[in-house]
Amino acid sequence: MESIDKRKYLQPEMVARLSNMSLRARLVVEGYIIGQHKSPFHGFSVEFAEHRTYGPGDEIRHIDWKLFGKTDRYYVKQYEEETNLRSYIILDTSRSMDYKSGSVSKLEYGNYLAAALSYLMLNQQDGVGLVLFDNKIQKFLPPRSKPSQINAILAHLDKVGSGKDTNVGIVLHEMAERIKKRGLVILISDLLDEPDTIISGLKHFRHNKQEMIVFHIMDRKELKFDFNDRTRFKDMETGELITTEPWQIRKVYQKTVQAYQDTFRLRCREQKIDYVPLFTDNNLDLALNEYLKKRKRLG
Repeated sequence: MESIDKRKYLQPEMVARLSNMSLRARLVVEGYIIGQHKSPFHGFSVEFAEHRTYGPGDEIRHIDWKLFGKTDRYYVKQYEEETNLRSYIILDTSRSMDYKSGSVSKLEYGNYLAAALSYLMLNQQDGVGLVLFDNKIQKFLPPRSKPSQINAILAHLDKVGSGKDTNVGIVLHEMAERIKKRGLVILISDLLDEPDTIISGLKHFRHNKQEMIVFHIMDRKELKFDFNDRTRFKDMETGELITTEPWQIRKVYQKTVQAYQDTFRLRCREQKIDYVPLFTDNNLDLALNEYLKKRKRLG
């Protein structure tokens, strides 16, 4: 029987076809591991778990049989006993995140990314927590490194729906006050709020010596604005309507969006924050790569 190439689950439209969040998280991470290039986990083994070649005196129960099935070689798993890093995933669930021009909305994409990151972190023996917000914090799960934490996180992600309007800056300030121990803060959002208020909230985290990654989620049409016919646009949070000929405003719109991205790119760089723009048709390995690069720098 031909084996399934799990790398296809790095494609968000393929992930969307899966039945539940647990399966999505596992297959995205497994697809990512397979997609690397060095053994035993194609360059990923050091970050995911320590492995070494099986030798005399090693207990058979410590052999990674799943890895044996892939490599036909014996490796012994060695996990760190203590938590290496404490991470917080802050996911924007506001109404604007519900937008999609294709098969996957910004919220769905953010959901898949949060699930995969959580699964990955917990398999690294890192602690991970989850924050869901719209115009206020709707859920806060403090970080833990116990295996049962993934069930709690995925259960909440599986039930996420779009909320109300957004208030990113206020939420960031509140979380910066609540998070006392230093760690890694990951914001997943379309950043549709006043840039100065968002940057102020990010600065608050950096003032508290937190490390940060900002994943800026956008739909491709939000950048290209390649609508052809006379179109009525509706603000998903305020309900405001505007009818226009897209070609008349396309160039100005595109420059505005590009300037918006450039503002966050520059301001985040000034604060030593990793800013990562992502589109909902991007493979998820782009985000996982950025996280692992950050994780490696943090030791």
